Amino acid sequence: MTYQDHIEIHTTGHRHMQDLTGNVARIVAASEIQQGLAHVFNVGSTASIGTIEFEPGLERDLPEVLDRLLPPSRDYGHEQAWHDGNGHSHLQATILSQGLTVPVHQGQLVLGTWQQIFHLECDVKPRRRTIVVTVLGD
Repeated sequence: MTYQDHIEIHTTGHRHMQDLTGNVARIVAASEIQQGLAHVFNVGSTASIGTIEFEPGLERDLPEVLDRLLPPSRDYGHEQAWHDGNGHSHLQATILSQGLTVPVHQGQLVLGTWQQIFHLECDVKPRRRTIVVTVLGD
């Protein structure tokens, strides 16, 4: 069986992180699938989905580390082609990934105690985002 729904969120721009765990869990519950997988996917190439202990320190640390690894720069090929200020946004989102798959057991997400599903906005401006959640299983 397959069930699909989506989550709509608004971001404030670069570095904005949101906890999606509750929203994804509600979609899994609505699917009535007991055993399987939940795939969470950000539609767009400048934001990412992952898991983290969603707490204020890491909510600050992850974007800061990404900005040190892949800082805003006019030297990126994307910047030279488009001049839109978000070459680093594409690269940051790509190294983290736009999708995540989480096991479902007894109708619930299989996550650790300190593990939540996050959305990180890597783009330089506020965005409206669609996250597609697909639940597969029995």
